[in-house]
Amino acid sequence: MKTITKTLLLFIAAFAVMGIYTSCTKDDLPNGGEPRVRYVRVTSPDSKDSLLIGAGQGQLIAIMGENLGGAVEIWFNDQKAVLTPTYITDKSILVSVPSRIPTEVTNNLKMVFANGFVLNHKFEVQISEPQVNGMLSEYVNEGDIAIIRGNYFYEPLEVNFTGGVKGELVKVEDQLIQVRVPAGAQPGPITVKTNFGETESEFWFRDNRNIFIGGDPHEGWWATYHVTNLEPGAPPRINGNYYRFTKLVKSWVWEAPEVAGGAASSMPSYSKNIPDEAILKPENYYLKFEVNTLKPYTSNRIVINAGLSAEDNNNYAWNPPYDSKGQWNTVIIPFEDIIKSYTTRPAPNPDGYWSRILIFGAGELDADIAFDNFRVVPKVHN
Repeated sequence: MKTITKTLLLFIAAFAVMGIYTSCTKDDLPNGGEPRVRYVRVTSPDSKDSLLIGAGQGQLIAIMGENLGGAVEIWFNDQKAVLTPTYITDKSILVSVPSRIPTEVTNNLKMVFANGFVLNHKFEVQISEPQVNGMLSEYVNEGDIAIIRGNYFYEPLEVNFTGGVKGELVKVEDQLIQVRVPAGAQPGPITVKTNFGETESEFWFRDNRNIFIGGDPHEGWWATYHVTNLEPGAPPRINGNYYRFTKLVKSWVWEAPEVAGGAASSMPSYSKNIPDEAILKPENYYLKFEVNTLKPYTSNRIVINAGLSAEDNNNYAWNPPYDSKGQWNTVIIPFEDIIKSYTTRPAPNPDGYWSRILIFGAGELDADIAFDNFRVVPKVHN
């Protein structure tokens, strides 16, 4: 009898405790136990007071509130976010804004809970405008396909060229555009436009500024590799004549390795084309040129002289490997890297500069490589 009474008393006590706990949980939970979003903030501890009314694609955010632990889905517009259970607590949820663009823009953050409760909170996903980084080749002929690299290339999309003409889209991916170059395209920036903004390129298409070795006309001491008549299988012209070096080059053997260039006096027009600003502040400029390797550039060295008062056989070297696979590509080198390589820093010279493209170095190279449009241009156009 004593055992039965003791068991009964324990059961009654346990039931009473459960009742008290349940009552306290229901009554004491913030907001009566209903989920609530108080604010959204950045996740960095140093910026925890930075509240957000919107965020960019892929950005990690912290949703702060009460009774959030039962969240099973979070939607930004009509895009479902990926939830990590360990990042979900009653007071906060860490979640990344989906990178996918919405089909329907509602500027709404929707949270769905395990019990079916739905909570809405006003929140804007800031869709990125196009980002235009560069082109496979900045020189492309009319009717040929130009390849633009960047990001956030969301259709519907258009590419406009300087000259007020629009290109024909061939293929669009998130980070790449293939566009057919229209008639009337002129030297200058290109503009990529989507529903989320438009961006003008910092670089120029068919950039004709500050060319110091070109081929139209040929200037300099060496004309052996200057191409004026195209042979079968030769690369197409992209800006008039160009230079094509076809030779078996032995390691450290000096046998007509000069592709183009010469002293300032032998290049009366080209030698003065490098701007003084580039010599004084080379960090603001690029050296660019177009190259076409019909055979891979696998050894030896291509030595570039630009902005010098006299020849320099040791610096700057554009080293292998490189293979454009028979297509014209644009090579971009920070001009400060060129200047830093010189033993003596150049100074502005109104009489012009020594320029040269030289193939001379270690390793045998079976060379078939074409060059055009050596130029020093601003990193950011005005």
